Amino acid sequence: MKKTILSLEQALALPYTTQRFVQLGWRVVRIESPPARANHRSGDPNRYIGEDTGVDDLHAYYIAPNMGKEAISLNLKTREGQELLKTLIKKLEVDIFLCNTLPKRYKELGIDFDTLKEANPNLIWCGISAFGPDYPNSAGYDPAMQAYMGFMHLTGEADGDPMLCGLPIIDLKAGDEAFSQVILAIAEQLSPDKSDSKKKRGKEIFISMAHCAASWLITALPQIQFVQDEADLFTRSGNEHRSFIPCNCYPTKDGHVYLAIGNDLQWEKLTKIKGFEHLHKDERMSNQGRDQDKGNIYSDIRAGLQNYTTSEFVTICTNLNLAAAPVNSTVDIAQLDFVSKNMMKTTLPSGKTAPLFPAPIITDYLTDVDFTLNCPPRLGEHNNLIYKEIGYSDLQISELKMNKII
Repeated sequence: MKKTILSLEQALALPYTTQRFVQLGWRVVRIESPPARANHRSGDPNRYIGEDTGVDDLHAYYIAPNMGKEAISLNLKTREGQELLKTLIKKLEVDIFLCNTLPKRYKELGIDFDTLKEANPNLIWCGISAFGPDYPNSAGYDPAMQAYMGFMHLTGEADGDPMLCGLPIIDLKAGDEAFSQVILAIAEQLSPDKSDSKKKRGKEIFISMAHCAASWLITALPQIQFVQDEADLFTRSGNEHRSFIPCNCYPTKDGHVYLAIGNDLQWEKLTKIKGFEHLHKDERMSNQGRDQDKGNIYSDIRAGLQNYTTSEFVTICTNLNLAAAPVNSTVDIAQLDFVSKNMMKTTLPSGKTAPLFPAPIITDYLTDVDFTLNCPPRLGEHNNLIYKEIGYSDLQISELKMNKII
């Protein structure tokens, strides 16, 4: 089952969504605005962010989420462009349309569900935005959303400033949610249950970055119902786990290790490791007791680790079924066997084949193509190919370009 997707996309959340469809072997055509004038940078702003690859509209930040796609330009501010979009949906037999445009612009650009289902009554339509259609004017950028939705309040040292997560997690969460909801809509359409005719029709899906972020506060928001004093609510706690003691990050002779002790039996095992016997005290045998003495416990563990390298200590913990992990760098991660052998790859403009990141699951399609996808498309790279596919002649395509429709 392969589907055709048209996606009016930019930035990261939606390109990440459609990259997941590419990994299934589906056809993804991304739509961007054509240049307003000669030598004008246009289209997805991410094309021009990050290290230079030697091609102006293929900078590094754009590469990974956009491998394996096709790209056309289309001016949706014009009536002709909006009609052309409906023609594309009909002639390409588009199953899914996605966008991450401000909701207030849906009707203005002719990309709303009611308009586009005229071209395909079975169309699955999905829009990602900051807060959904009830807040049509609000833009959403991951760092600002992390601040707004409490993620920064919960991240960082207790006596330090609020901090961002090291990854754009709200963008990625929203992208995964869009992917899963579209897959669910397809499953509903394919259901053998004939009792609900609506299942066979199109579907309109709204993905709110804020709602997605709030759903991940499952360990924080419930605390409002259980604490006696608001001052006891979750706040920043550095590398500590807020509930399990002594889950924390500690220095070793040659690096750092994260040690996660999740129950009293694991604590007892830790106190029997050579050099850690001094941790044992009767009042520390329960998690509640350890919580009351956690500052001293952290110091005692640091003292025990002075005689161990990270590798030595992790090996000991592994043999005892204790959870301990080195604090790996991104270079370390790239060298892990299960990561390196499943890396998605593409050929850069320089001709170099670059391994970039692993897919979350290994699909038959990825195995068939040896995890290698085409280089991300340049702005409007497939204009001639796709507009000819829907029946336009060279002359008509030239006229579209001359009239700044594409």
